[in-house]
Amino acid sequence: MREIRRLRVPSAVVFLSSFGLLPCLCTLTAPQATAQERAVAQEVTPPVAPVIPKRLEAHGDVRIDNYYWLNQRDNPEVIAYLEAENAYTEAVMAQTQALQETLFEEIKGRIKETDLSVPYRKGDYFYYSRWEEGKDYPIYARKRGSLDAAEQIMLDVNELAEGHGFTSVSFPQVSSEQNLIAFAHDTVGRRFYNIRFKNLDTGEILEDEIPQVTANIAWANDNRTVFYARQDPVTLRRYQIYRHILGTDPTEDELVYEEADVEFSCGVWKTKSERFMIIGTYQTLSNEFRYLDADDPVGEFMLFLPREHEHEYSLDHFGDFFYIRTNYEAQNFRLMRTPVAHTGKEHWEEVIAHRDDVLLLGFEIFRDYLVVSERKDGLRQLRIRPWSGEGEHYLDFGEPAYLAYVSANPEIDTKILRYGYTSMTTPSSVYDYDMETRERTLLKREEVLGEFDSADYVTERLHAPARDGTLVPVSIVYRKGLEKDGSNPLLLYGYGSYGASMDASFSSTRLSLLDRGFVYAIAHVRGGEELGRQWYDNGKLLKKKNTFTDFIDVAEFLIAEGYTNPAVLFAQGGSAGGLLMGAIANMRPDLFKGIVTRVPWVDVVTTMLDPSIPLTTSEYDEWGDPNEEEYYWYMLSYSPYDNVEAKDYPNMLVTTGLHDSQVQYFEPAKWVAKLRALKTDDNLLILKTNMEAGHGGASGRYRRWRETAFQYAFLLDLAGITE
Repeated sequence: MREIRRLRVPSAVVFLSSFGLLPCLCTLTAPQATAQERAVAQEVTPPVAPVIPKRLEAHGDVRIDNYYWLNQRDNPEVIAYLEAENAYTEAVMAQTQALQETLFEEIKGRIKETDLSVPYRKGDYFYYSRWEEGKDYPIYARKRGSLDAAEQIMLDVNELAEGHGFTSVSFPQVSSEQNLIAFAHDTVGRRFYNIRFKNLDTGEILEDEIPQVTANIAWANDNRTVFYARQDPVTLRRYQIYRHILGTDPTEDELVYEEADVEFSCGVWKTKSERFMIIGTYQTLSNEFRYLDADDPVGEFMLFLPREHEHEYSLDHFGDFFYIRTNYEAQNFRLMRTPVAHTGKEHWEEVIAHRDDVLLLGFEIFRDYLVVSERKDGLRQLRIRPWSGEGEHYLDFGEPAYLAYVSANPEIDTKILRYGYTSMTTPSSVYDYDMETRERTLLKREEVLGEFDSADYVTERLHAPARDGTLVPVSIVYRKGLEKDGSNPLLLYGYGSYGASMDASFSSTRLSLLDRGFVYAIAHVRGGEELGRQWYDNGKLLKKKNTFTDFIDVAEFLIAEGYTNPAVLFAQGGSAGGLLMGAIANMRPDLFKGIVTRVPWVDVVTTMLDPSIPLTTSEYDEWGDPNEEEYYWYMLSYSPYDNVEAKDYPNMLVTTGLHDSQVQYFEPAKWVAKLRALKTDDNLLILKTNMEAGHGGASGRYRRWRETAFQYAFLLDLAGITE
């Protein structure tokens, strides 16, 4: 029996109805109804974007972009269209409302709402953040001298969030004398922050306020000078570094560095030794650094090494040397050092050599030890190396798939390494490791409330053969007792860009899927850096399609191995992972029951032809420059928006944020509009736009949990699991 009930029609829907674009709304709840069945019974049709064509010409190719007009963020018709899409999404998902609420309560019920991070020591204080039940945002606090001392609240983000639909606040940056903090506050989600200052001795918020800049802040050692980065108001590229002295007018702040090359961005920070301020400029394939004595903040920054194409490096300081992680004559990077007074490459000496099978990820300096983060066989390793004597060793983690990483270690003069560890069955954990005695102490493990037992779950590390013979790592988790008979619903996640590796980690929210019979898998496709720098190089530029075919080949492998079948196989990815989702939707729509994609980058050619769009110019070495014909045609051949055609597509949930500064909202909006016009199936296609957020989605943990519950309800409903 189907229940029909009337809905209040949102004003946005009335607005579009006046143009003949949208009929009235009512809802139908019918278990496992197709999108067409739901829509017909509800008298709901998807919003139709008015067609206002724009010609795009390049290299003799003429394309008509019917939905280009949706890039007008301030156009009331665009806002009305997005709100109408939201109304449609709410209507066709109404039958899952009870399931969404159940999932939200489950997710919330597993999390210890009043909680405390593990404090770390810096100078005279122990710093930490904590959460209180019922509150969305953290409270940043510290204790002087001992964890038994009285708490001093540095910043309560809940107070700053009052009256705002969105709030993002950077962790407070503490001055050298530890009596002042600088913090950055964004209330829109487009990553324009106001920098404020607070006197921790008096509790007073200082009059100094630096408006509409980035959250990048670094204190000099005089306790009154800060450096910060400013972005271009259109492209949002961080291109200027300014110096501010407390008590002076921010409009008179001195510009100390400007990056003229539109392919580069810049930032500022202080070395762990606190001896030098560093200005770093970076692009996909190149870096350049300048340094300044932090005790002399009005001095001139010195060039460390002139930039070179395809030379990537990073640096830190200890004693008489700068230490440099570099790919100079080392594809997988090596570690070098050079005297502070002589930074040219002719003075560099090798500390850790290049290895073909090991990627050097980073390093952490202590007075008596060097800690090196490496990646081998797709897994992170932590290597402990004394500066003198024997005793070099690796930490053993004992699981087939995991994530281990160096955590907060601001103090140099200690033998204790703070590191984090998690796996797909082990909740996030924080350890102290004595590098001399080799004893490790578990300080905290994320508490999962309820009846959670990690022994109830199984994690595996598999290798799927790609079509060119390459073995692609796959990390898998499922509930113990699962039969590999091909009947299990499976959610396959992928990213595969920028050399970002998707490590196997724990998620308490994911248990809502696993406990209902889902398998969860990560495809470590090319374009990431799981198997070294060559893994990244073979999934970018003119080899980008390897990312997409790897994901498809992993999906087929999991079907062949009995983990799932196409009727219950789902895919998920976001941002550049949304590009992956769009590509597989075009290439193999028959392989997936549904796709969930968050803030997807799908209009590749149009975006990369527009240098005014954030990230475009800085990413030519990631995707290619479409002003060059070879790259233009290659990008056009896989761009999801450009390759939508009249055929059946899977069920799809697409999310975006109106104020997204990284993937503009109009890319997914245009993509959905074009899919609606051309697709030949009756499957669900819904667009959900957060009108108050940016790239990261909703701010506040409760809102984020509701977003997750909505996505899970979409998956479970399609899988026929409604209880």
